[in-house]
Amino acid sequence: MRHHSSRSPRQSSHSSGKNVTLDRLLSKSGFCSRSQARILIISGRVQINTRAELNPDTWVHPEKDRILIDGKPLVQSEFRYLMLNKPHGLITTTADEKSRETVYQCLNMADLPWLSPVGRLDKASEGLLLFTNDTAWAARITDPETHLDKTYHVQIDSLPDPDLLKKMERGIEISPGENLSVKKVGILRAGTKTCWLEIILDEGKNRQIRRVLEGLGLSVLRLFRISIGPLQLGDLAKGQARDLTPNEKAALDQALNQK
Repeated sequence: MRHHSSRSPRQSSHSSGKNVTLDRLLSKSGFCSRSQARILIISGRVQINTRAELNPDTWVHPEKDRILIDGKPLVQSEFRYLMLNKPHGLITTTADEKSRETVYQCLNMADLPWLSPVGRLDKASEGLLLFTNDTAWAARITDPETHLDKTYHVQIDSLPDPDLLKKMERGIEISPGENLSVKKVGILRAGTKTCWLEIILDEGKNRQIRRVLEGLGLSVLRLFRISIGPLQLGDLAKGQARDLTPNEKAALDQALNQK
């Protein structure tokens, strides 16, 4: 893994004087996800002021209460921001109930804090996938209200005419009361039977591109995400991950602040 650090300076987990629930405090500290925090708490591994607490929804004061996990004080993790070139066939999840291979096989977790995927790419999709332990930042990236452009290169099994592309942008009814569209679409290159499209989304509904294309009678052969906002996948090799550079992180933050 190549490392171009865009780590944030260490911050105190006690920077806010507001009460928060115990599971949220563990999550916001970058220690683990909120669902993982709830499991830790319910299993009796978390203490408040030396007293075991089994209720994840218990309110705590970050400045006044001392939180311990397995007997060790909770400290603010150093925030990390990684990008991965996701290969085909991996599940975007921390663990899979069917024991299928996940994106975590691409990360050397022995050298990393807990990290969670920022959004998802389905099993058959490839390309740019972000990871972080900064849950607030991840929420901003995935929030539909930010309308952060995400660009995809998609190979389909036919040669669409201009009217079909316009339908994709106007939107189609996928099911009663559900309409899906893309922000922008254009032809990148075409062969005799297949072609590559460049598709831009500014929202991220489940399998959105595939469902729009299927609704128009088109089949997806390959699907790559090549950018999120100003962040480009570039020449990162398939299956490889690296830290965002400070400039990349700053550019993403600036794009979020403009929304």
